[in-house]
Amino acid sequence: MKIVAQKQELMKSLGIVLRAVPSRTTMSILYCILIDATVDTIHFTANDMELGIETTVNGLIEERGLICLDARMFSEIIRKMPENDVTIEVGSDLQAVISCENSVFHITGKDTAEFSPLPPIDRKAPVVLTQFQLREMIRQTIFSISPNDSNKIMTGEYLQIRENEIRLVGLDGHRIAIRRLLLDTDYENREVIIPGKTMNEIGKILTGEMEDEVSLYFTKNHVLFEMDGTTVVSRLIEGTYFRVDQMLSNDFETKITVSKTALSSAVDRALLFTSEADKRPLVFTIGQDVMNMKIVSPVGSMSDDVEIEMEGKELKIGFNPKFILDVLRVIDSDEILIYFLNSKAPCFIRDEAQSYIYMVLPVNFV
Repeated sequence: MKIVAQKQELMKSLGIVLRAVPSRTTMSILYCILIDATVDTIHFTANDMELGIETTVNGLIEERGLICLDARMFSEIIRKMPENDVTIEVGSDLQAVISCENSVFHITGKDTAEFSPLPPIDRKAPVVLTQFQLREMIRQTIFSISPNDSNKIMTGEYLQIRENEIRLVGLDGHRIAIRRLLLDTDYENREVIIPGKTMNEIGKILTGEMEDEVSLYFTKNHVLFEMDGTTVVSRLIEGTYFRVDQMLSNDFETKITVSKTALSSAVDRALLFTSEADKRPLVFTIGQDVMNMKIVSPVGSMSDDVEIEMEGKELKIGFNPKFILDVLRVIDSDEILIYFLNSKAPCFIRDEAQSYIYMVLPVNFV
C-alpha cells in the first residue's frame, strides 16, 4: 500500500476516528486504526466494539492495500510532521514507512484480519435532520445524564420518534432535560437508548451548519449516524426507558418570568459557596416583583435579588445551584419561564411551545 495526503487532511480524519479508540482494553487490536486503501477512497476506521467510526481521507492512492497501525503512535507521528504531503507506504512484512520532507518514521503494523469491521446496517428509510439541529439537541440535554453506570439506562439518552416529532431525553434521578423538534417528514415510530459516550462524540463531530445534514439509521441493536463522509455506529443500551411523561406536569401555583442573564449571573455567584463535598442549597424566596437568592456555608454567605414578573403565590424553595445553572447555560433565549407547584415539588423551566422542558428536583433547606 502507498498513499499520499496532506498532513492537515490526515489530522482532520484522525481527530474524528480517535474518538472510538479506547483508553484501556485487553484487546491490543482495538488500539489500532485501520487504514483502508483497497478501493478508490482512503478510509480510516476505529472500533472499540461499542462505538465504531469510519471517515474518508482526501488523498492519493498510488498502491492499494490496507494496514492496522497503533492509533496513538500514528497520530503523534503525523502531528509532528512538517506541514506538507505525507507518504504512507506499507510492505508485505507489515512494516510501515511514514515520510514527509526529510522526516522518516518506521513502525510495525498489525494484521488486518484481527480488526473487527463496523457491523453491516441496512441503510434504508433514514431519519434526516440538519447537523445544527442534532448538535443543539445533544448540547441542550447531554449534561443531565448520569455519569456512573449503577443504572446503565441513566447513562444514555432516550431518542423517541413519533411521526414528524423527534424527542431527546436525559435524566439522572435529580433532573430531566427534554428537547423536542418538529421535522418536515413523518417517520416510523421508534424508541432507542443511545449511550451518552456516543452522543458526546457525535456532538463534537457534527459541524453545526444548517445546510449540512445527518442521517440516522436503526437496527434492533445499533444506531448509525452518517454525515460528511463520516459514519458512526453505536450499540444501543438495552432496556425500557423511564416513563418520562408521567413525571411531567403542567400544574403550577407560581410562575415567574426572569432574565436568563441576570439569573445565571446570580446563581453562578452562589456557586462560590458550594462544593462537591458540601452541596449547600440555594434558597429562592419568590415575591411579587423580586426573587431573592440566598446561600449560607461555613466559609460565608451570599444574598442576591433579581427582578421578576410573578403570577400566583409567593414561594420559598431550595435547589442545588449547579443543576439550575446547567439548565440556564444551554437555553438560548434571554427571557425564561419557570413554573413551581410548592416547596417540595420540582420546578419546570420550559418555553411556551415546550420545545424544551427541564425539570429540577428541590432540596431541603431547613
